[in-house]
Amino acid sequence: MLQSVASSQGYATYGNQIKYGVSVYKVIYSTTYQGQDIKASGLICIPQGISTPAPILSAQHGTIFTQNEAPTNFTGLSGFELFAAAGYVTLIPDYIGFGESKDVFHPYYDQKHSAMAVVDMIKATKAFAEEQDIQLSDKLFLAGYSEGGYVTLAAQKEIETNPAHGLKVTASAAGAGGYDLTAMLAGVASGEPYTYPSYLAYVLQSYIYTNNWNRPLTEFFQEPYAGKLPSLFNGRNSGGTINRSLTTDPKKLFAPAFFAGLQEADRETALKQALQANSFLDWVPQSPTRLYHGTADNIVPFENSQTTYDRFKAGGATQTEFIPIKGGTHGSSFVPMLQNLVPWIQLF
Repeated sequence: MLQSVASSQGYATYGNQIKYGVSVYKVIYSTTYQGQDIKASGLICIPQGISTPAPILSAQHGTIFTQNEAPTNFTGLSGFELFAAAGYVTLIPDYIGFGESKDVFHPYYDQKHSAMAVVDMIKATKAFAEEQDIQLSDKLFLAGYSEGGYVTLAAQKEIETNPAHGLKVTASAAGAGGYDLTAMLAGVASGEPYTYPSYLAYVLQSYIYTNNWNRPLTEFFQEPYAGKLPSLFNGRNSGGTINRSLTTDPKKLFAPAFFAGLQEADRETALKQALQANSFLDWVPQSPTRLYHGTADNIVPFENSQTTYDRFKAGGATQTEFIPIKGGTHGSSFVPMLQNLVPWIQLF
């Protein structure tokens, strides 16, 4: 059954990895947002009938805009469930802002909130397994693509730098995330057209709300866009719908004073400091880590992963590899990453 579904949704190459049926549970757990306890949600996928202790794999999804795309609401196959069919207890967090926490504006590309949504779900999964008498091994894998690549490194950094969590990463794989947000800002400030403006509006609104800046959207965006944004980001519109309602020209999307401030060192400092703080500029992975990125990605530039990898290596990351996906776009590189990733994880 799972093999035919996998084949129909483009994952036929994983047919030989499917060894178990999968039971899927929705879990509601506690995490923190702006220092307050809130309820978050995600899926736990359990391989049925497994006779040996199973490793945990936390799978982080890419950028979503609608509540229907949240893992706990999604009716299709994300691809990550196939890890459970291969023998991994697989968890797929919704992230803050989706599922149980849908009333919060998603803290998009915010390192701490991204990390804790994953770390707290790993802890909730361990508690669930104990209640259900599911045997777990001591192995913990992290994997994600696009925003999920960023969230994967955020969780890895949190686990590696905070021993109080009592967790240890066995291996981590991150694909096509915007790990250096300061470099992304430089690209936007240059005024070059950006083909997916919904991402720019997403990050900026996230930082406004997550950091309680109490500045109106009209200080950041020109009309008619400033007035449209609250209804565009209502959890019902797709990224494509939002893109068609915006403009690919940053000089027309952003308010003139704000756009000018992006180009001057002593203006819009709160935003620039937040982007710097949420980039991976001062941390080096300690666990085996793979970065993946398509060389033809025009949404998150390939160079973002290349410079991040170079920084990791210069900082002494001896177990980090970078795997370019030749000719891969942002949309087409996920499946090749999975194809390369599965046999690598199985080595552990």
